[in-house]
Amino acid sequence: KPAVVLWPDTFNNYLHPEPLKDAVAVLESIGYTVRAPRPAVCSARPLYAEGMLDLARHQLRDSMRALATDIDRGLPVVGLEPSCIASFRDELPNLFPGDERAHWLSRNTFLLSEFLDQIGYAPPTLKRKALVHAHCHHHAVIGTDAEKHLLDKLGLDAEFLDAGCCGMAGSFGFDARHVDVSRAIGELQLLPAVRAASADTLIITNGFSCRQQIAQCTGREALGMAQVLAMAVRQNEGAAFQSLDTGNR
Repeated sequence: KPAVVLWPDTFNNYLHPEPLKDAVAVLESIGYTVRAPRPAVCSARPLYAEGMLDLARHQLRDSMRALATDIDRGLPVVGLEPSCIASFRDELPNLFPGDERAHWLSRNTFLLSEFLDQIGYAPPTLKRKALVHAHCHHHAVIGTDAEKHLLDKLGLDAEFLDAGCCGMAGSFGFDARHVDVSRAIGELQLLPAVRAASADTLIITNGFSCRQQIAQCTGREALGMAQVLAMAVRQNEGAAFQSLDTGNR
């Protein structure tokens, strides 16, 4: 089977593993073998965001060493957290301009929706309404075309918000000094739109910080793209099993 590397970003790996598990299920459902780097590594996004560049370089060197065999094999790296993908795509080659591994990873690291769109993945349909918010790095560094294309393939009745930042801005909104500003930004568009959405409307965003802002300010649980795709896969498998069971009676 073809292999891919699933990047175990710090946020999902240690705080919210469900999206990573669902990403494995989706990739395996279409025949991929999923690898994860060992030992546990980090994209250095949290350090870089706080200006700790020397520590970020050290951490990124460790990550490139952990991925050395996969780089040599030419395996694509697939991730779920836009800020981490942006770190590989943008900051990594800037911090290591003379390191070919850094440039290779910049070219071959993809958000899950990008990778699936690139290989022509046709997901099972999911007939639901959805409200979609793009993380800031998703907008600024990665782009949202692949995400929108995949949402269309899913058959979702999706409203893609043009809300700007959720207000959390990485660790900014977790700092007590910034809470009021953080919430005020979210209240410009995102949070009222989430509150106004019906209970059966899916709230979709890939950013861990975005999901935290939504949960803490509205009580709604937002899902990452991997979770939505896994939902469609499970629903399709359930329908196929039901059809097979009915046919055998």
